Amino acid sequence: MGLLSIIKQTKRKEREMRILMLGLDNAGKTTCVKKFCGKDTTSISPTLGFQITAFTFRGCTLNVWDVGGQQSLRSYWRNYFESTDGIIWVVDSNDAERLQTCKAELHALLKEERLAGASLLIFLNKIDIPTALSPKEIEETLDIATIRKGKRHVHLCACSAQTGEGLLEGMEWIVRDVSERMYFSN
Repeated sequence: MGLLSIIKQTKRKEREMRILMLGLDNAGKTTCVKKFCGKDTTSISPTLGFQITAFTFRGCTLNVWDVGGQQSLRSYWRNYFESTDGIIWVVDSNDAERLQTCKAELHALLKEERLAGASLLIFLNKIDIPTALSPKEIEETLDIATIRKGKRHVHLCACSAQTGEGLLEGMEWIVRDVSERMYFSN
């Protein structure tokens, strides 16, 4: 039995998931995690490197790897790909100027072989800001149709990390989708 098989069996038994949270800088990744966990979000600093937050949700242990999104850090993202079960991609819905960069980074990320099969949740954050783009505009700009054609499980969820709106819906989807693949398949 190979090491990968042993790891998968252990993860199944413990119902543990590794979730990688990525996106451009200032998208709200850290705020999403902190708000979901009920932590203070009044002062958030840019993530330099990564932070791991572990919590139990719907009977599963989630290990969320929140990785900095600054341009200088993006080349290091690949160091975190191993054994990823789900990806949460956070988009700043109010940053129309960088949406093409966001699209390019997302599509490049999804070409990575080590992320093949990982469920993809896209949080459309800051949707509560009046000047935010609509979910439909973002979906079209990010070319989500092409991602879906690649047979990847993907879900878009409008949210606000400030108010918490949409975070529960998104987390429920990713936990359910990963669970169906890991714990209820052969």
